Amino acid sequence: MLRGLGDLEATIMDWLWAHRRPASVKDVLEDLRRERDIAYTTVMTVMDKLHTKGLLKRHLAGRAYLYETVASKEAYTADLMRESLASSGNQAATLVHFLERLTPEEAAALQAALQVYPPKEHRP
Repeated sequence: MLRGLGDLEATIMDWLWAHRRPASVKDVLEDLRRERDIAYTTVMTVMDKLHTKGLLKRHLAGRAYLYETVASKEAYTADLMRESLASSGNQAATLVHFLERLTPEEAAALQAALQVYPPKEHRP
């Protein structure tokens, strides 16, 4: 089961999504320290927990792990949306409420996405 991220988890994931490359705890820590006072062990613990949750994969490079995201931010967000919809109790009503709240820009993005998916070969 997926769940939302805590503040520091989200900050670290956003950093990794933005950089789109494997990174060590030290890499992430150096950027985070520009905005907050934070310990190496704190970042290491959070990145280890994100790995345990299945959001990061890692491999040993020398004496340190390099971490990278398992999925894009968009894929993670889509999984959260699906989980919320599945747990709503009344999916049709939930979708109606969702659609009622879309901004014009979001509605246009939804219309564009529906032109791409489902692929033509899967349409009835």
